[in-house]
Amino acid sequence: MESQVRGGTRWKRFAVVMVPSVAATAAIGVALAQGALAASFSVSGQSFKVTAQELNGTGFSQYGAIDQGYTLSGEKTAHPVAVSVFDTARIQKMCQSVVTPNIPLLGSVSLTLTAGDSADPDKQVNAKNLYIDVEDLGADAEFTNIDIGVAGKDISQGPGMKAGEVQKKQANPYGFAQQAEKAKLTDVKQTAWATTAGTFKLPGLKMKLQTGTHECY
Repeated sequence: MESQVRGGTRWKRFAVVMVPSVAATAAIGVALAQGALAASFSVSGQSFKVTAQELNGTGFSQYGAIDQGYTLSGEKTAHPVAVSVFDTARIQKMCQSVVTPNIPLLGSVSLTLTAGDSADPDKQVNAKNLYIDVEDLGADAEFTNIDIGVAGKDISQGPGMKAGEVQKKQANPYGFAQQAEKAKLTDVKQTAWATTAGTFKLPGLKMKLQTGTHECY
């Protein structure tokens, strides 16, 4: 009986601490109707890692911005990011992980999501109006009809800058940007602060919680 009580207490504490992690990955786990979260929002105190065997996108653009958010202890902070934008994206073998540290009695806990582990394009992850706020990216990349050095306000590929970013001075409409009709990225490894999309379909979605540090890379 005593052991059961301690276990219940642990998971209550775990649930409270994991709230930022769930918020950070919510856009991955559901379909967001009509791009409702394309507007800027305060990011959680945790970045997350994403890998993909291959990403094929159309209507690609990328520009610099600032993500406003919080640390895990609640202080306000800001993160410089490169916002990668796709009109459509098809992702094969996607993995996303986020680690919540210092949970009482448990230590670190890892949340891992995987989806789209199939050679069949119809069974891969599909997204529309996709925005990824990237801190670090590694991949082999191939672009079709690329323009490098476009002013942010003149982006013509994809859904354009996030709604509200320019007004909130989180992105400079006259700053550096690039765009391409198509983008193909293979062996993708990236660290990001936010992902938003109009729709996000994840065939074969699996979620796993584990104690310790278990990241996609």
